[in-house]
Amino acid sequence: MCGVAGILSLRGAPPNCEQLAAMAASLSHRGPDEFGVYRDASVGLAHARLSIIDISAGKQPLCNEDASLWVVFNGEIFNYVELREELLALGHVFRTQSDTEVIVHAFETWGEDAFNRFNGQFAIALWQSESRTLTLVRDRVGVRPLFLLEHEGRVYFASEVKAIFAADASLPRALDPVGIDETFTFWSSVAPRSVFSGVVELPPGCVRVYSSGGMKEHLFWEPSYPVGERGGFSGSIEEAETALLEALQRATNLRMLRADVPVGSYLSGGLDSSLVAALGLRAKGERFRTFSLRFEDTEYDETSFQRQMQSFLGSDHAEIVVSQREIAEVFPQVIEHTERPILRTGPAPMFLLSRLVRSAGIKVVLTGEGADEMFAGYDIFREAKIRRFWARDPTSRTRPRLLERLYPYLARSPVAQQAMARKFFGRGLAGAHLPGFSHQPRWQSAAALKRLFSERQQQLTHGISVVDGLLGRLPHDFSSWSPLAQDQYLEVRTLLPGYILSSQGDRMLMANSVEGRFPFLDAEVMRLAQSLPDSYKLKALDEKHIVKRVSRGLVPEAILARKKQPYRAPDAACFVAADAPQWVRDVTSAESLTAAGVFNPKAVGQLLDKCRSRDGLQFSNADNMAVVGVLSTQLLYRQFIQNQRPTRSIPELTTLVDRLH
Repeated sequence: MCGVAGILSLRGAPPNCEQLAAMAASLSHRGPDEFGVYRDASVGLAHARLSIIDISAGKQPLCNEDASLWVVFNGEIFNYVELREELLALGHVFRTQSDTEVIVHAFETWGEDAFNRFNGQFAIALWQSESRTLTLVRDRVGVRPLFLLEHEGRVYFASEVKAIFAADASLPRALDPVGIDETFTFWSSVAPRSVFSGVVELPPGCVRVYSSGGMKEHLFWEPSYPVGERGGFSGSIEEAETALLEALQRATNLRMLRADVPVGSYLSGGLDSSLVAALGLRAKGERFRTFSLRFEDTEYDETSFQRQMQSFLGSDHAEIVVSQREIAEVFPQVIEHTERPILRTGPAPMFLLSRLVRSAGIKVVLTGEGADEMFAGYDIFREAKIRRFWARDPTSRTRPRLLERLYPYLARSPVAQQAMARKFFGRGLAGAHLPGFSHQPRWQSAAALKRLFSERQQQLTHGISVVDGLLGRLPHDFSSWSPLAQDQYLEVRTLLPGYILSSQGDRMLMANSVEGRFPFLDAEVMRLAQSLPDSYKLKALDEKHIVKRVSRGLVPEAILARKKQPYRAPDAACFVAADAPQWVRDVTSAESLTAAGVFNPKAVGQLLDKCRSRDGLQFSNADNMAVVGVLSTQLLYRQFIQNQRPTRSIPELTTLVDRLH
């Protein structure tokens, strides 16, 4: 895993090496092992390397035989061995054993069709020096990040926005009002939008090409589901179970064995990470390292299930116990790495967990991310199924009670909780046939936080509906998919890349120079998942039905049978205690809030006073998200717009190719 950056000069002077080195320095957490730069009259490429495959020879930037094609690459191509054999048979000559060189020769041979052949997680920049063509591409679901800024005849690109800003202090810096609005609706801005004005996030599965003919962009992949009975998996549930187990084992084998460093595994105590760890043990055939996250707050803790799985595996295990105070203390570092506001503190404990992994000498971990999106594991899918059933008879008093299957607390006070069920889950039932129906409750509850917005922020987004904007970009065949497929598509295009894989995933792992690998997001596994009948994934209200079938015998029965517990961490309580860190009061002062211009200082003050007066009582979901959203946005403004972040020293370059000298 690595960090990539570069500058394309569309006109004027070429990039200078100092700028490129500064960009690499800002990404040193992503790749602390080696630093490389390539420059010619039109482009500069920079690379910060985390050495995992072909440690001695896989330095970047890397080129083909005649140095007409150069690449910098962040990620892994897991099927590089098979592709290498195919390319050798076609006459290509290799100098290294790295997956990076496979990218070069694959692109020479197949052009952009090569990207469909890659089974991996990647952000790639390819420079064809003779035709002066820059090709940028990002993996299917956005595991690896890539950002761009076009300014005064130059295109700046990098794995993280901080590297773009490091290239030139004169680059404009401002928060994007619509990106902020999207965050307070979808929990994240949605690519190509970012939260920084002028900065574009390359969408997952997207190719962008700059050439003498201008800029062109298209998707090489996007989620696709069967239309009726066409194109779907036609076998029995037993056949699907066999196919999925084989696909997951192949995916895990690739991720466990294709590394020249030890690979560990996260253990959350849930089904997904437990299954991945079990398959990892099968792949390795011997003991390996596992890591778990625990909480002082018992409400969030899953220790008993983690220890059952660790004992079942016999792994060498390490764990960290996280307190509210620790979350508050590391939160500024967390936001420096998320580079976007967040509405939950979940990334902070993941930051601490990856730090534990790195301190144990492990550079790579397997995780269970992607299972819920691919196999319908979230409550949002079950809620939507109940609400659509309810919508067929909106006056029914019994149909809403199905929600008690998901949330038993709704049955404790029948009158009050039935009213809550109808007020929240019963909204918008008339639109059960419309796109976005499944996600409207989540989007509306997040959007309610906009009551805190300043008059200026509201004016800048007046008349803009980010929901309409998202739904206006749906695939042409979206309406022909099943309701569950539509719901899954929205999750894969919004929360998965913007929050789960970014703020809570890649950014927290790479903050401590650790690479995450995700078997459930293997290209073959995703293809199979999308082809399965809905009932194989969500059978009645049994989420991830086929994953549970696959897991029998591989995980303890207690984990297989447990009720799903979404990953959560303490939120507002971390920041409103009397001994909260000083930075909390600094960023929420009237002066700081006015300077950022996003929130109304009076409204924020009232929110914080309310939370500080609760004295140990539970916080509402709205207040939790509001506090975290305000604090993270204010930190983002201070760190990136006011540039109050520590600078990093320029590294010594291990590779320097300067074709101007």
